[in-house]
Amino acid sequence: MAETTTNPPTVTADAAPAKDSAASAPKHDETTLEALASYCAVIVVGLFILTFIFQNFVIPSGSMEKTLLIGDHVLVDRVNLAPPAHWAPFVRYRTVHRGDIIVFLKPGYPDMFLVKRVIGIPGDRVHLHEGYVYLNGQRQDEPQAGHPDYSSYLPYRDEFPNVPTSLGQDIEPVWANDLPSHIQSGDLVVPPGNYFAMGDNRLNSLDGRFWGFVPRENIVGRPLFVYWSFISPEEDEEHVSMSERLQQMGHVLLHFFDQTRWSRTLHMVR
Repeated sequence: MAETTTNPPTVTADAAPAKDSAASAPKHDETTLEALASYCAVIVVGLFILTFIFQNFVIPSGSMEKTLLIGDHVLVDRVNLAPPAHWAPFVRYRTVHRGDIIVFLKPGYPDMFLVKRVIGIPGDRVHLHEGYVYLNGQRQDEPQAGHPDYSSYLPYRDEFPNVPTSLGQDIEPVWANDLPSHIQSGDLVVPPGNYFAMGDNRLNSLDGRFWGFVPRENIVGRPLFVYWSFISPEEDEEHVSMSERLQQMGHVLLHFFDQTRWSRTLHMVR
């Protein structure tokens, strides 16, 4: 009968030289070409993420105060609200909801990004009375939104859409012609494939009341959080010359610590 043993197998002395030989083998130094390829791979992945998944934007105006402040730098999710793609079945897509804050291209302005809050989705009926939003007949509780008093009341802005566009200001001509076709019984009816969006700073926001609906295809994404916020005047968005840009950059470098709003770092956008 063959003998068995429960003892673990032992390592023979012949295995030791092989281990020493492997340890003493010269290491392969990374060539310049290999290092360059590694850097390029990192850059390509980074550009892919920034182009197709996330994008950073800076808030240039006060139309979304107090939710978003002038000088807030936000990270925008470009995927969640995008039209579903067959090549990325693992991505979790969803439809646009009422109350979503969205970044989009202003209709008729292919290079102008805006950020507003979605008030009405397709089929919704919207009107304002004394500056308060009524959605499908119900007045909305919007603690984040500003409302007019007697001294700041403007009929077109605060009674939209029941005051003629001729009594308003800053209204896009195309919208002035198109608006009447979307009014039913005093309500603005949001058409299919479009959204009605407004700024939280209702008293100082050139939003859907002045230029119309946001087509679904114009929506870029939704801001997730503020990654940096720097105290900036609203007119900074008008600084387009090279000398003005350089002066602005110098100001940021000089006042980075004392004019950064540190309490808004990683502030979630809701």
